[in-house]
Amino acid sequence: MSTRTLYIFIIGVWLVVYSCKQPNQQPQTAKACLEDAKAALANDSIRLGETLLRKTIRLAEASEDWHTNYIAYQQLALSLSQSNPEEALRLMKQALTIYEQHPDDERNHVILLDYAGTYAAQVAFTKEEDSYDEALDYINKAYDIAKKEQMTDLMCQTLTSLANIAWAKEDYSQALDYAHQAESVATADLRPGTLQVLARSYLDLNMLDSAETAYRQIDSGDDVHMAYIVQSNLAKIALRRMGATKVEDDVDSAFEQIENFYYKALEQKDQYYQETLRQEMKNQQLEFRSQLYGRTLLITIVASLIVILAIVLVVRYRMQVQRQEKRQLQQEAARQKAQLHQTNEVVAFLQDFILERTEAMKKLNQSSDSLIYLSPHEWSEIERTLNAIDNNRFANLREQYPNMQEDDIRLCLLTRLGISNRTIGNIYCITVSAVQHRKLKLKKDVFGESNPDITLEEILKK
Repeated sequence: MSTRTLYIFIIGVWLVVYSCKQPNQQPQTAKACLEDAKAALANDSIRLGETLLRKTIRLAEASEDWHTNYIAYQQLALSLSQSNPEEALRLMKQALTIYEQHPDDERNHVILLDYAGTYAAQVAFTKEEDSYDEALDYINKAYDIAKKEQMTDLMCQTLTSLANIAWAKEDYSQALDYAHQAESVATADLRPGTLQVLARSYLDLNMLDSAETAYRQIDSGDDVHMAYIVQSNLAKIALRRMGATKVEDDVDSAFEQIENFYYKALEQKDQYYQETLRQEMKNQQLEFRSQLYGRTLLITIVASLIVILAIVLVVRYRMQVQRQEKRQLQQEAARQKAQLHQTNEVVAFLQDFILERTEAMKKLNQSSDSLIYLSPHEWSEIERTLNAIDNNRFANLREQYPNMQEDDIRLCLLTRLGISNRTIGNIYCITVSAVQHRKLKLKKDVFGESNPDITLEEILKK
């Protein structure tokens, strides 16, 4: 072997060794770790988020970053509040202790006090204790600071917390008073939560009209859970007006099952997110190995053969992983679709059950060919019930087509209920052919639909 060849070999070995060295990573700071924890929690990866928050607390204590320290305690308490309110209260007290020893922002002080009061109230409610003194002490102190500093949003938040405590103590009148005060200073982002407490207080005081008005003012936006709360309580109001106590209990049971499906889906999403993180780490390792083989390819023919073989194996492995992930995603999608179908069947069953309980529907379900007469009150009852269970479909129809005749509205109501043309004819004292003609005329003149393949039923479903 010549000297020149030896030098080339030594340089090649040095390049391989150098390429294997990974760059030194900077030590992670408490703030960076806190951001990672928030990102994990935002993606519903609860266990990973809690692990990162505990790491944040250790890093913050070591670096004496007290602001990040009490924020991490606060976030960890928030994450544990549903599963372990006692532990959440202990963590929040620790956050308050750190803040009071190292104060930095009075606004954060109010937030910490409000959270501590909320968790103390949860503990008292869970243990069925009569005393909410600790919770009230924290929240009243928070409200006094917010009022003194003119923090309007935090005044609303603390008043809402006081309303929740009054509701837990079954002092619904006091809860209603606090809720009214909170609504008077509510900002746009806090208004849905404030209206929810207000509506709940009205409902427990059996003020059904006021409760319904408050629930209908809630703009749930993209919040699926808030939309579920609004719709379920509107259904309860409709049932309570009909005196269907047993059905109301069945509705509660059905919606509890739906909520269990929702939290199971979140848990599965958490598992999928953690598995995705592990897979990304594996992919990064594979990418690093590919780079290592690529550099070695420049040194010797033998190394190049190894790199080619490694690339083939890596590509094949990644293709297998991708196929497996695709199958898992398809299975998950099919399972969620089946759960959604079951949920829709429950909701449809409850809607049909509510409709069948009305006196007007009992008349319409008669199988005889005798004349059927519905009073204005019965028409109003049908429309109000459909609006309650059908997301204000006919209220929106009246608003969109203000020139529609009352008979046309009633024909749409009967069509939405699936009443046969023969029964509709018995109501209007006309033939089945005349009913069909009226439907065609309504479809064309009012809704502007001339396609004969599209029925009035399909138009109303839209």
